[in-house]
Amino acid sequence: ETLQGIVTDVCLKRKIRNYVDLSGQEEDGDALGVEKTERNLRGIFVRDSGVALNTKIRTAAEAVGATKDKKNKNRDSRAEMCRRYYDIRMFGGVLSTGDYNSGQVRGPMQLTFSRSIDPIVPVEMAITRVAITKEGENKETEIGRKASVPYGLYKGKGFFSPMLAKDTGVTPEDLKLFWTALANMFENDRSASRGDMQIREVAIFVHDNPLGNAPSGKLFGRLTAKSTVKAPREIGHYDVAVDGEGLPEGVTLVRLLG
Repeated sequence: ETLQGIVTDVCLKRKIRNYVDLSGQEEDGDALGVEKTERNLRGIFVRDSGVALNTKIRTAAEAVGATKDKKNKNRDSRAEMCRRYYDIRMFGGVLSTGDYNSGQVRGPMQLTFSRSIDPIVPVEMAITRVAITKEGENKETEIGRKASVPYGLYKGKGFFSPMLAKDTGVTPEDLKLFWTALANMFENDRSASRGDMQIREVAIFVHDNPLGNAPSGKLFGRLTAKSTVKAPREIGHYDVAVDGEGLPEGVTLVRLLG
């Protein structure tokens, strides 16, 4: 109805996982004979590594001496999964899909869908190529299609629970890495199919009470973006503002990119 574009939460978490994975590789170099998860505790549970998720759950469970039991949750194997995998302790996960029941982990960091400020208009363009798909075809070119969005400015929200972070073992270093990954997740994820994607603003409302000092809805309303032209095509066509004046007591504003 609104023609708004949407970027899913799982898309953003995939980018963050990839950044965390790359940052671990860079710091650890080529250490031999030691599993990455043992070196830096930045292992990624959901990744394209050719290893089934249930295999990872089983490996962690066996490491703490857990036995096969689909019905009863093993808290030690759950804790081991949180220790090994950054994305489990940050985003959570379902760990009860195999023979070893490690229960479920509710992640302290939850992201919403990001929605475009204005309607977007996806465009499909016809392209030609000189490569032929099938042998024996008597033709010189083939026709293809490529989709694009001329421009879209999206706004998303995230919520961090210190109480859940305590349960999963998230450290201050983990949280610092998350903010770094969020701000830079598109820099090592370039693709011609997505064009130029950038993070333009990250506004963090920090509460001095673990249970919160103010409703999140009122705080998120302080971040606004309004278009100044009929058909925005760049960030300069928007007035982006973060109101940091008169914040509720116990709440401070931190801007990463503003």
